[in-house]
Amino acid sequence: MIRVLVAEDSAVTREYLVYLLGRDPGLEVAGAARDGQEALDEAKRLRPDVILMDVHMPRMNGYEATRRIMEEAPVPIVMVSASLSMDETAMTFQALQAGALTVAEKPPGLDHPDHAAVARRLVETVKSMAEVKVVRRWPRRERPALPPRPARPSSRKVQLIAIGASTGGPAALSEILRNLPGDLGVPVLVVQHIAAGFVPGLTEWLEKQTPLTVKLAEAEETARPGVVYVAPDGWQMGVTKDFRIRLTKAPSLNGFCPSVDYLFRSVAEFHGHSAIGVLLTGMGRDGAEGLLHLRQAGGVSIVQDEESSVVFGMPGEAVRIGAAEFVLAPEEIAGAIRSITMRE
Repeated sequence: MIRVLVAEDSAVTREYLVYLLGRDPGLEVAGAARDGQEALDEAKRLRPDVILMDVHMPRMNGYEATRRIMEEAPVPIVMVSASLSMDETAMTFQALQAGALTVAEKPPGLDHPDHAAVARRLVETVKSMAEVKVVRRWPRRERPALPPRPARPSSRKVQLIAIGASTGGPAALSEILRNLPGDLGVPVLVVQHIAAGFVPGLTEWLEKQTPLTVKLAEAEETARPGVVYVAPDGWQMGVTKDFRIRLTKAPSLNGFCPSVDYLFRSVAEFHGHSAIGVLLTGMGRDGAEGLLHLRQAGGVSIVQDEESSVVFGMPGEAVRIGAAEFVLAPEEIAGAIRSITMRE
């Protein structure tokens, strides 16, 4: 039985979430908190298996509560939001950076046509995230420094970077992108698995983390150096021989649309010998086969290491099948990209 703590300031919404989770035979609602301070106190007292955390709450908001919980009583946290406003999405991604695993949409009203589907996805997300083993996040002043591990030099000329991520990806993406120079001489294409509706907010948040330009990818636009293109909801993203972005309503691949495998296979087909593929933290295996194709085509293949990954599923599968040339932490990935691209 998975024990859940619900943190939500709205009494009506809190009662509904308790009801929704409690009717699943695999879940038990261990407690309900009315604000972030209560969530912190109850996390320490109840030691739940997973927390469903609202973003905006009195006394202590969801970001601050997440930061404190991950420092003092680490537990898997799922952020839940009904609003796509700039302030709320920014705080949501701050919470993900602080250690929350993912974000899910609050179910709309019972009379909404999408209610049942959104409610089902929320329950599935809570159950799957409860399986993730989280680690304590050190306060910034106490965070131990990681020793640098330089990547092996590469003589390959790079013209394109493709990055794929899932659970834990936003924080890893932020770490990589903020350590790249604003005059990076190649474009970056990104696929991030995330709940529907949150990609624009992710794009805005990443834009504030890096000197690079970050934008939502548009069909047929030419990928320009120094720009990060994030795949939009519900579209498979690829790239043409002449660096135009291709968005198609192709079927899901590995259960995802956009899919990392789809992006990597497209890059391998047209730019494999001149591309870097990076596969970050995430559940499942999306991206592993595509990264193998890219490596076999002559590209540089990098995966996030197990120690820094929230979930070592996707990068671990890439290592297992021989797709990974380098296995590095996010800050080291940024260093490898700088080293390879600046050598041109």
